[in-house]
Amino acid sequence: MKLSSRTRYGIKAILEIAREHGNGPIQIKTIAEREDISNKYLEQLIAMLKMAGLIRSMRGPRGGYMLAKPPSEIPIKDVFWALEGQMEPVECMEHARPIPGCADCATSRIWQELKDSIVGVMEKVTLADLLE
Repeated sequence: MKLSSRTRYGIKAILEIAREHGNGPIQIKTIAEREDISNKYLEQLIAMLKMAGLIRSMRGPRGGYMLAKPPSEIPIKDVFWALEGQMEPVECMEHARPIPGCADCATSRIWQELKDSIVGVMEKVTLADLLE
């Protein structure tokens, strides 16, 4: 399993926003410079994080972006899901109803355990943990 560039850069961006928590908003230009991410790509990532309710914006000359909650209240799972959607290790797990041959698949248990383990780790780790 590899994380997409969207997730890697999105996590870098939200960590920059988290670093400024309590100091006011940070501008996209500043994040882009610090993390060497193009403004255009960063705008797309910021829009996804904003739509998920993880960050909020402030308009005006001193405007920018800030976390919607303290870093200790944002698990990395929420960031991942905002950028990638819920993780399913195999395609057949994406369906609400079992697809033929999947429900009794010999490997379905291991895929579920894998997913549960990864989600469990991502639920425990917050932005504050990553900043330490």
